[in-house]
Amino acid sequence: MSAPDTPVPAPRPPRRGRALHKGQQTKAAIVDAALALATQIGLEGLSIGALAEATGMSKSGVFAHFGSREELQISVIHEYHTRFEEEVFYPSMQEPRGLPRLRALFRHWMNRTSVEIDSGCLYISGAVEFDDRAGPVRDALVHSVKSWLAALQRAIGQAREEGHLRSNIDDQQLAFEIHGLILALHYEARLLHNPGSIDRATAAFENLLKLYGARGAPADRSTPSTRSPKA
Repeated sequence: MSAPDTPVPAPRPPRRGRALHKGQQTKAAIVDAALALATQIGLEGLSIGALAEATGMSKSGVFAHFGSREELQISVIHEYHTRFEEEVFYPSMQEPRGLPRLRALFRHWMNRTSVEIDSGCLYISGAVEFDDRAGPVRDALVHSVKSWLAALQRAIGQAREEGHLRSNIDDQQLAFEIHGLILALHYEARLLHNPGSIDRATAAFENLLKLYGARGAPADRSTPSTRSPKA
């Protein structure tokens, strides 16, 4: 089963380190501060005034870069997605097609999740805030999440095409189950504070690969993180 017709990012070098003029640097600094706030208080908690206080700028100075609260929220979503791509997607594209790449996607995703257990995930908090609210902010969130899930599903399809997964698997179903592991991990670790949640999510991922795997599929030779959050 092929991936849905959702935009999937093509490999490219990280944008970090590119030269920015002063106005861009200021805007980037504001977005950095806004993203830090949003992971703690949610997108709905963002305001021009709160951000001006956090950055030590005037409200008019912040407003000059973001004409509205909505524009600020969308910029934060785009920045979060860009960082997600740089930390999870692009490094994984260096691995061979098939299970090595799929495992790398999950491993990098888990590494990011292990940090977000403390700092918060904008995709998850944003879903709670905007799942039933139409508008550009929700649209930006939906597009970002769908782009990532389409990339995950395409990696699953490539693993099937390489003969690493069974030929009759439903790519979308496996992507759904892998995504579910991450959502369960956030619930277990952030809300319930259950120790060993990362190890259980990693074990569950490997169980899925065994369940859907083809005979002779390459073994996992990586050493995933086993940090247990919030014991």
